[in-house]
Amino acid sequence: MFANLQKRARALKTELVALYYAARDPRTPWYARLVMLATLAYAASPIDLIPDFIPVLGYLDDLILVPAGIALSIRLVPAEVMREARQRAATTPVSRRANWLVGGLVLVLWLLALAWMGRLGWAWWQSRP
Repeated sequence: MFANLQKRARALKTELVALYYAARDPRTPWYARLVMLATLAYAASPIDLIPDFIPVLGYLDDLILVPAGIALSIRLVPAEVMREARQRAATTPVSRRANWLVGGLVLVLWLLALAWMGRLGWAWWQSRP
């Protein structure tokens, strides 16, 4: 059972890398890129629709929404582009540096969003009578 889970996890990682390569291809439509970005942002985000500390439901949204977003992204990408991206993902190793880079980018985006919301909140607080 554990070997099967490892195999599925590796396949999912390869699909995510293939989606990355497909997103960089100019033949990929903009709406497919938007779905990919939203899926990746949700998967990497520390903020969930349903918090993880809620039993069962907390992880259920991750188990349903992320794979559904990946499946939708794959369907929106043209078949030729996805085939080439899968070939490239299977032959190109992903470095740990790339993982840290993506994690750092997500962290910076969240910090910018929090700073923007804080600024809006401060402006609202100052404008009160």
